[in-house]
Amino acid sequence: MGGDRADAALVREAMPVTIGRDGGGEHEPVLITEAQPSLDEQLSARRTKYLIMMSIRVVCLVLAATFYHTPWLMAIFIGGAVALPWMAVLIANDRPPKKALKVNRFGGHPDPGRAITSSASDSRVIEG
Repeated sequence: MGGDRADAALVREAMPVTIGRDGGGEHEPVLITEAQPSLDEQLSARRTKYLIMMSIRVVCLVLAATFYHTPWLMAIFIGGAVALPWMAVLIANDRPPKKALKVNRFGGHPDPGRAITSSASDSRVIEG
């Protein structure tokens, strides 16, 4: 019996711990990388944006037809219905911006007093 408890304790220690949101039955792991979303996820997000904007366009067309007796309001909804496809295509074709990479450039020794300097006699050129 004592061995079973020790084995169970070892198994519990060896099991990976998933840190997720509290509540709910599903545990989502915490994102610890700075990697960009996959191309499939980006495409799915762009399709969703396009679908939402085209749905708003349909609503604008219906509202323009509903307010045909108020010309200025109808013109606003028609303007939205005309402009939305153009904006939707621009937004759907746009990728997320690339992250700016911090370039590690050598800027000299951090402590110049401790830097090793070369003497004038060490200035040999080896040609080969």
